[in-house]
Amino acid sequence: MTKRINIAGRDIGDGCAPYIIAEMSANHNGDLNAALRIIEEAKRAGADAIKIQTYRPDTITLKSDLPDFQITDGLWAGRTLYDLYEWAHTPWEWHKPLFEHARKLGITIFSSPFDNTAVDLLEDLNAAAYKIASFEAVDLPLIKYVASTGKPMIISTGMADAEEIQEAIDAAREGGCKELAILHCVSGYPAPAEDYNLRTIPDMIERFGLVTGLSDHTLDNTTAIASVVMGASIIEKHFTLDRSGGGPDDSFSLEPTELAALCRDSKTAWAALGKVDYGRKSSEQGNVKFRRSLYFVKDLKAGDVITADAVRSVRPGFGAAPKHIDQILGHRLNIDVTANTPVNIKLIRN
Repeated sequence: MTKRINIAGRDIGDGCAPYIIAEMSANHNGDLNAALRIIEEAKRAGADAIKIQTYRPDTITLKSDLPDFQITDGLWAGRTLYDLYEWAHTPWEWHKPLFEHARKLGITIFSSPFDNTAVDLLEDLNAAAYKIASFEAVDLPLIKYVASTGKPMIISTGMADAEEIQEAIDAAREGGCKELAILHCVSGYPAPAEDYNLRTIPDMIERFGLVTGLSDHTLDNTTAIASVVMGASIIEKHFTLDRSGGGPDDSFSLEPTELAALCRDSKTAWAALGKVDYGRKSSEQGNVKFRRSLYFVKDLKAGDVITADAVRSVRPGFGAAPKHIDQILGHRLNIDVTANTPVNIKLIRN
């Protein structure tokens, strides 16, 4: 069965080049102009879409200093959840200019909503699709609410086991989602390549029967490009103007030249997959003449017996194939031949 979804007129899935999503996340670092430039650079790099995140600190967590809300390790250690999301969020009043700018540039824009009010805001902006973040994959009511929009949905599966992935899929279907994709993901920031276990991707495709891709938090493009070979139809990578910018997600994000390389190289990997084909390829046609074939290496007269010292397998390939040597040795010639001319089986007496 052909598995495809369509976002803003772009088919995604079987038979389609990888769909590349540049995740802006918090990499605007509180600067609207930086956010607008990120959209411009994503378009210039060749990304299919730019994705943002839609929440306010009060819609995603509680303002509390209790231990449950303290971040004690990783990139954001020493902050409370509320402080982190206050620092990282994309102000809601930015959403309209961001959407307008992306549409003006001709790049698809959509978002990850983190509660129902975010979905309502994005619906007012006619978002092309929705992404469910890995940490929200267990929020089945949110998934159902997003599904009720009728828009395509992508669910990231970081930290989710097979049962939780199926529950998220079922919630999306129950909510009315008809175009659904899932992303294999490791929710580490950054994540080591060896954690990705890319052989999971073909298993996900078979197990869940959906368009499947990769949300990649490694530090380069190797894992993402390799995922294409394993069947990934979507690649999402965090994207920034400057990895040393000091923002919440800058340190594990791609810079513009790296995103351009991902867009180029992932499509090259996809094109190289092709199909099962043992036939001669177009790029090989001109080189057929350089294969080995049988040539006479001495002058012979009509009626002479062809002996082993009279024929050799050499390049180029204009003579009989070497596999025919047994049909030639010990037989007599019909005509005279000269050294360094190709062997033709038609010259041999039966």
